[in-house]
Amino acid sequence: MLIERHNAILELARQMGRVSVDDLAKRFEVSPQTIRKDLNELCERRLLARTHGGALLSSGIENVGYEARRIISSKEKADIGSSVAALIPDNASIFINIGTTTEAVAQALLQHHGLMVITNNLNVASLMRGYSQIEVVVAGGVLRHADGGIVGEAAVDFMRQFKVDFAVIGASAIDPDGSLLDYDYREVKVTKTIMENARHVILAADSTKFERTAPVRVGHLSQVTTLVTDRCPSPEFATIAKDSDTQLIETENLPAI
Repeated sequence: MLIERHNAILELARQMGRVSVDDLAKRFEVSPQTIRKDLNELCERRLLARTHGGALLSSGIENVGYEARRIISSKEKADIGSSVAALIPDNASIFINIGTTTEAVAQALLQHHGLMVITNNLNVASLMRGYSQIEVVVAGGVLRHADGGIVGEAAVDFMRQFKVDFAVIGASAIDPDGSLLDYDYREVKVTKTIMENARHVILAADSTKFERTAPVRVGHLSQVTTLVTDRCPSPEFATIAKDSDTQLIETENLPAI
């Protein structure tokens, strides 16, 4: 039987996507050692997945709620967004797909001029709607109510009409071998089409994506021109990026602006 505190920790993880030892210790007024013991027990039951300093909701099948994903690593996502935007010049054509990190990129692009943005993300379209210097083209297809994403064969066919300068994509998880993973096979079809029809593919992914897993394969890091993340998980992964001829940008190592 789970103790009451365990149930409360699980509920917080469902709401936020991840929990930290220090925050939980303060919330429940117990020692960090007690919380670590709680997290270890929940991880042994496969209800959570342990990370450095805390734990993630353990789910290789179902994604964390969209609003919770907005909160997770929000500062890191903003930094990633700014770094990706710096790679994209004015007057470029861009695919932007579904994701909270790609939305951070869209936010950072709002002061660019002459952009043509093709997206299957209604949140991106809404964000850019009031900026007349940016032309926004929205894909047709099935609306996924959970996150405002447009998926399905109609969206795939729509994306095939274009050949753009840049594709800005996200991923729900990144395996240690460089595999890019997601949860919805319908979304994956759209993302693959986006990658195939862009001259430069930018993967925008915060470091929590290296701690997660998902069941559907999008592709491999070797299909990505540039990976922008806050922190690379290991020297071994950096070697995979180098061997894949993928530029690796870590925002935590960039000078402050």
